[in-house]
Amino acid sequence: MLGCRKKRKDTAGIPINLLDLVPVLHSKVKWEKTEGIVTLSVPREGWLARQSVKWLKQPAVVQIRLDALGSEVAACCDGSHSVADIAGKLHARFGEQAEPLLPRLAKFIELLEMNDLAVCRPGDSCQRAQDA
Repeated sequence: MLGCRKKRKDTAGIPINLLDLVPVLHSKVKWEKTEGIVTLSVPREGWLARQSVKWLKQPAVVQIRLDALGSEVAACCDGSHSVADIAGKLHARFGEQAEPLLPRLAKFIELLEMNDLAVCRPGDSCQRAQDA
């Protein structure tokens, strides 16, 4: 539900800036790049998902094929790029095609996080703010 989610704050109570977060794909999510397009492979876990695989003949692994923008973002979700770095890469590669860049990027990363495909960790600048 919209608006029910609490605002992110670090342990010191300081609000976290979106551009400082570092998205990382979960270890259960495997990805492969074919012809510049990333396909995410997510195993079905949980009791209900296993039952749907067994009885309804659903695939055991869900394949999610991303577009060019999503592929670039997913390839950068390795723990070494912040959201600001990813936005810079997207703007350099796609230019005006990626506009409005930051709202689209924020929504995509939020969807990855909501669907339990990625987690966002605080970056270096967040750690420095906590130390100060």
